Amino acid sequence: MRREYMNLYSFVSVALALFAVMNVGAVADRSPNILVFLVDDLGYMDIGANNPKCFYDTPNIDKLAKSGMRFTDGYAANPVCSPTRYSFMTGKYPTRVRATNFFPGKRACKFKPAPLNSIMPLEDITLAQILKQKNYATFFAGKWHLGPSKEYYPQNRGFDVNIGGYHRGGPYTGKKYFAPFKNPEMEVESPAGDHLPDRLARETVEFIEQNKDKPFLAYLSFYSVHAPLIGRPDLVKKYKQRAAKIEGEEFADEEQVFGKKPRRVRVLQKHAVYAAMVEAMDQAVGKVLKQLKESGLTDNTVVVFTSDNGGLSTSEGSPTSNLPLRGGKGWVYEGGIREPWIVRYPGVTKPGSVSDQIICSIDLFPTVAAAAGVPFKHKIDGIDIMPALKGGALSPRSIFWHYPHYSNQGGFPGGAVRQGDFKLVERYEDGRVHLYNLKEDIGERKDISGEMPELAGKLRKQLHGWYRETDAQFLQEKGGEKPWRP
Repeated sequence: MRREYMNLYSFVSVALALFAVMNVGAVADRSPNILVFLVDDLGYMDIGANNPKCFYDTPNIDKLAKSGMRFTDGYAANPVCSPTRYSFMTGKYPTRVRATNFFPGKRACKFKPAPLNSIMPLEDITLAQILKQKNYATFFAGKWHLGPSKEYYPQNRGFDVNIGGYHRGGPYTGKKYFAPFKNPEMEVESPAGDHLPDRLARETVEFIEQNKDKPFLAYLSFYSVHAPLIGRPDLVKKYKQRAAKIEGEEFADEEQVFGKKPRRVRVLQKHAVYAAMVEAMDQAVGKVLKQLKESGLTDNTVVVFTSDNGGLSTSEGSPTSNLPLRGGKGWVYEGGIREPWIVRYPGVTKPGSVSDQIICSIDLFPTVAAAAGVPFKHKIDGIDIMPALKGGALSPRSIFWHYPHYSNQGGFPGGAVRQGDFKLVERYEDGRVHLYNLKEDIGERKDISGEMPELAGKLRKQLHGWYRETDAQFLQEKGGEKPWRP
């Protein structure tokens, strides 16, 4: 009797082992899942992986960096949110459709801003729509900010599920970051006191578990760490205690629009509420990554973590410092456009690797399409960054920025081009240019355009050619005074 029992036990054990191997093989053979974490207003220096002296605790993001590849020179396509979000979804520069400012920002100053298109055109093919060609389950949670009405919302742009994405650029309804949220795209309200980052993470966790047997795109687009600055009381208390031990000046003066008036900019990370918001976002990231592991999907999921523009350092509370980067959100300096970028692609990226290849938000679309094996024929601006993910080099190219607006954060209307170590900044009010060697001067303090006029002229010619190609729009006359034109 005992021998029969043991034989039965052995048979069941072998059968279960074979089933497990077959199941793992089935997961490995299918197209990879795609998980994107997009954080709002998170600066390059706001995570421990980029900044060992970071005031904020980001253990889950740092762990992700150690398990994948961290990019030191990753960018957003614009220094404010909506344009960059457009580039993530389409692989195109927002300049092509005149979506060059947050929607529907139209602030004027000395001159009228360039004409603004406050939608992601319906004819644009989104990342979610292209993945639907291969039967991906698609999910969106959080901030959308890409159109004024439902026809432009995620559920009508290729996403099967939309939790909380609509036209607003922040959590401005209800109790904002705490329930009741009163978000029109959340059918089920949270219990009082629920925290928005955690709610979005739980929804993502549920989607992953429900769709673990087929390829999926889960796009978690946090409202955090965008204003209003509101944190969980327990975390605020923690960081107030930490901040009390830190000495030093929190602010200094920075150049404003015309280079004449000083503007207050944060130079020391010490804002307890912002710190609480960063850590709560990190905890939400950890919750989702834990679910990937528990669902047995870690080895077949491409994970991307990034932000839509630089940290808020020159207005609206100026909660973070981007130093040594200059400027922040709303500026075409590095502080406004250089972002945290982490990619974990199991079997492709080497754990703990670091790349200095120049990448941009326009590259997400083609890279994900290639990973999923989905071809497309329409023209985009981004490239598949697979060579970089494998530890190699990308073909040399230039990256461009175009911001013909006066930002809410004090940034001047301007454009920029980066090629290799050099970056040219052009001001749209008067046509002045500045050239920086980012390898030697990451803080963009030394203008070398006078020392290297040939290179400055070459990059400016390249930038102007790109303006023509994309039909870039510029500042408009105001009060009879005409702005510079390229």
